[in-house]
Amino acid sequence: MDIIYIGLLTILAGSVGTLSGFGTSTIMVPVLLLFLPLPQTLLLVGIIHWFGDIWKLLLFREGIRWKLILTFGIPGIIAAYIGARMIFSVSNALLSQILGVFLIVYVIFLFFRPSFKLPQSHLTAMLGGALSGFFAGIFGMGGAIRSVFLTVFDLPKAVYIATAGAIAFTIDSARLTTYIASGVRLDDVLLWGILLFMPASFLGAYLAKLIVDKIPQEQFRLVVAAFLFLVGTKLLLFPADIL
Repeated sequence: MDIIYIGLLTILAGSVGTLSGFGTSTIMVPVLLLFLPLPQTLLLVGIIHWFGDIWKLLLFREGIRWKLILTFGIPGIIAAYIGARMIFSVSNALLSQILGVFLIVYVIFLFFRPSFKLPQSHLTAMLGGALSGFFAGIFGMGGAIRSVFLTVFDLPKAVYIATAGAIAFTIDSARLTTYIASGVRLDDVLLWGILLFMPASFLGAYLAKLIVDKIPQEQFRLVVAAFLFLVGTKLLLFPADIL
């Protein structure tokens, strides 16, 4: 039954993660930590997230922009490796709260200054990639930071989701490799469970695509901002110390 519950959780998290460009790990990590150790949680959610990245690329492939993906992805890979190596030595409760405050302040600032944008530059993209990679590596939640920087470029819906998925794919590949190389393994039940989690992840992504197609482009940034505010509030008020 635990496998079925994780499968249902995967559908929910996959839908939110595809719709907003982030959120799969934010939903799944705190729940699974109630039952699994940190390393196994990050590895399992990372695998599910990795397949979710693939579904985003397949479902929104018309939006792929390789130049932006590489500018975000290369610093993200390096930072994800650094973060993944630090998971046993750094408590993330304070990091969670700092990230939560940043997201809340950013959304409130956008509310009063809706026209504000960071410069659309390679430096902005590289900084966003590095920060999202580091937070993804150290506690499995880097998508919110990535979305903050991606919204700077005011991308069309399909481009935003495909780009977020491709960047996450590079970062997830780096951190999963690091976890496995460090000796983290899943037990046999969870390994077999991945056969259920993969289609569950695709179903969540497909449901999100149906919703995204009905959201007007001019409202899409507001949807992302709302998710950012919710995640920021959660991290600030409930900074699970998962070490």
